[in-house]
Amino acid sequence: MNRKLFALAAAALAVAACKTNEMKQQEGYIGPSQMEIADGRMTPEVLLALGRLSDPQLSPDKKTILYGVSYTDIASNRSVRNLFALPVEGGDPVQLTMDGKSLASARWSPDGKSIFFLQGGKLFEAPFLDGKLGRRVLKADVPGGIEDYLLSPDGSQLIYVANIHSGVEVPSDTDPLLDKAEAYATEDLMYRHWDHWMTEIPHSYVAPTGNGVVTGGMDILGGSEVLFQLPNGPFPDVADLAWSPDGRYIAYACKKLEGKQYAFSTNTCIYIYCPLTGETTQVTSEGGYDTHPVWSPDGSQLAWLSMERDGYEADKVRLMLADVHYAREDGEGQAGNPAVRGIRDLTADFKYNVEGPVWAEDGKSLYFCALAEGLQGIFNIVPGMEITRLTADNLWFDFGSPFGILQDGTMLTTYASMDFPTELVAVTDNTVKQLTYENEHLLGQLDKHETEARWLTTVDGKKMLTWVLFPPQFDASKTYPAIEICLGGPQGTLSQGWSYRWNYMLMAHQGYVVVLPNRRGTTAFGQEWCEEISGDYIGLNMQDYLTAAKAIKEEPYVSGVAACGASYGGYSVYYLAGIHKDVYDCFIAHAGIFNEEHMYMTTEEMWFPNWDNGGIPMQYSYAEGQVGAAGDGVTFGGLQQAGSPWSSKAEAVRHYAHSPHKLVQNWHTPILCIHGGSDFRVPYDEGMAAFNAAQMMGVPSKLIVFPNENHWILKPQNALYWHRSYFGWLDRWMK
Repeated sequence: MNRKLFALAAAALAVAACKTNEMKQQEGYIGPSQMEIADGRMTPEVLLALGRLSDPQLSPDKKTILYGVSYTDIASNRSVRNLFALPVEGGDPVQLTMDGKSLASARWSPDGKSIFFLQGGKLFEAPFLDGKLGRRVLKADVPGGIEDYLLSPDGSQLIYVANIHSGVEVPSDTDPLLDKAEAYATEDLMYRHWDHWMTEIPHSYVAPTGNGVVTGGMDILGGSEVLFQLPNGPFPDVADLAWSPDGRYIAYACKKLEGKQYAFSTNTCIYIYCPLTGETTQVTSEGGYDTHPVWSPDGSQLAWLSMERDGYEADKVRLMLADVHYAREDGEGQAGNPAVRGIRDLTADFKYNVEGPVWAEDGKSLYFCALAEGLQGIFNIVPGMEITRLTADNLWFDFGSPFGILQDGTMLTTYASMDFPTELVAVTDNTVKQLTYENEHLLGQLDKHETEARWLTTVDGKKMLTWVLFPPQFDASKTYPAIEICLGGPQGTLSQGWSYRWNYMLMAHQGYVVVLPNRRGTTAFGQEWCEEISGDYIGLNMQDYLTAAKAIKEEPYVSGVAACGASYGGYSVYYLAGIHKDVYDCFIAHAGIFNEEHMYMTTEEMWFPNWDNGGIPMQYSYAEGQVGAAGDGVTFGGLQQAGSPWSSKAEAVRHYAHSPHKLVQNWHTPILCIHGGSDFRVPYDEGMAAFNAAQMMGVPSKLIVFPNENHWILKPQNALYWHRSYFGWLDRWMK
């Protein structure tokens, strides 16, 4: 189908769906863009016009996929998400809603006859008949609104997430007449997180669904005086709670710590809660993140994700499994909480991180995702046997976890790449069938570009995967400027994922060769490669960047190289600016760490700089004045701060002595500093300080601050301005 016919067919489909479903287009509705792209070139406007598909759910009868798509309107500076349904064999999607306010967390009822969803903090249910939604009924409306929810397997119970007041004091707490005063008071750490002051924290509640509209429930954590978070912040994920198949128990992950202990620890544990008795059983204790519990279909086993070491957020993510034993009364029924025994690591011999575990329907195996050698694939494991990769390692896509397995073994999942955003696919024996074509009418108008995977030799003789994207109509007899991407994290991976913030296809379409080195610290190449960055920010990973930059500069078609990055990538830019001599021609740092000493004392998740700047394992004793630790360090309030600026550890001393702000006397290359004013992970004065230093050194420089954005730039018009400024700076110095 050609482009014009496709656009006409899509428009006709939307009209037909509207007529069939008798939908009323609400005020504020935003639909798919019908943009025409005359020159085949991707622009920031095209990027923001793409529909964003998310959260697919398979119906109980395995015939229909429910999902949502968000569309953006730049003029009104907003996005709206509506619901669609698609037959599992593919075909034409049917639009179910045309609302002016987003619908979220859409879920099938257990019998598949209705759909639940959140809108405006309230839970609704609507019948699903003949491929359309019927009249909506309010199911839950609680004070402050619902953040997310989970239905029990039979639909008779509901877990909902709502916020409660935290220990951070506001003026009206002490005097109700001060309701217009704005201030935050605290006597402990973790008073802000990511982009919000922690005046509220999430709790999870259980309520029956058969007694009219739910207006309240039973707090799983025991009450509002308990200041633990469930789900854990800063991005509460309801996947950290799971109903047992019989609906009698709830497994959940929670970090039952507060204040300084919460800020310095990653020790999130697994618990089992019984709504009937209120009893809670702790499954795990020591270690780092234990998250994402999933029950086997018969309830006899519990699996979850786990990091072994407390305080280390980039430890290997393992898949753990335990047997669940139930007490019996007179040989019948179940009494009390089950006991969990025989905990074992299913992935001890698997070198990659596990994501999104899903049980097979027969309970004999689990599916999961893993980033392996630069590509995210789907794997299967039968406990006690070898792990099998189900998607070929020559498929240049990033696959999501399966959201459904059909009777013939076909996996329903998602995929994306650097060339297109998320779409629904069916995977059978490495054959990939795309089910949705949400953005084909836009992407089909764009010129094609080429991508290469290169394995570069590092200064110590190792191999580093480096993706290289070329501009459309690339001609090796001509010259092009290049962009080297400095990865954030510092742990992470440059894979085949799609990004709406740092979009490499967009960069290539602006006439740049884009270089993506998976330097030391990336997570898809085994834990040894990942950990070579901890305690060594200034070492081999910086040489990896220089290796990639020098290699691309040797190509006759490259006229110069810019280094660009965010977060730790911004740190990398600031540090490279002080050591590169004349390798780079331009720099852009977004939300970058400039002064490591100041960063340590102003960021919110203290475990992050404490571990990575000290590079040693730590053990915490939370009683005041008691410390247990591997090695020396400075203590305060029962916590060892081995990675602090005042630590005597050699790794910390070396790290802070080489903070980027101590090398500004070497800066001479044009630099753009960008920061969000609501960024609490890397506070915005880091960007201001870098810009001020550049100005005082006489270096061509520019500062952009987005007062109401966090670590990311999310609002449509802000994002458009960000992209225009990004390419404006590059074009100014590279073209």
